[in-house]
Amino acid sequence: MSELGRREEIRVPGMSEPISHFTHVVRAGRLVFVSGCVATDAEGRTVGGNDVVAQARQVHENLKKCLAAAGATFADVCKVTVFLKDVGDREGEHRAP
Repeated sequence: MSELGRREEIRVPGMSEPISHFTHVVRAGRLVFVSGCVATDAEGRTVGGNDVVAQARQVHENLKKCLAAAGATFADVCKVTVFLKDVGDREGEHRAP
């Protein structure tokens, strides 16, 4: 593990307070891991109601904040996993960014 460097938990300004031991971002050396981002505002309220595009836009904004807090951008991202309640919303999620 020493090759990865020190593990650092990063709390992100403008994001709702994490639950329990959860943290938004972990940096281990040059690697950055962003935990599950959802469509919430800084107070933890859901954004977008039933509008999948509005929700996806909020998730992308939250991801952007998380990456910035770690000194990264979307250009640095290697993998993203998206979970949708309804697979029929996939097209709307892709229109969001």
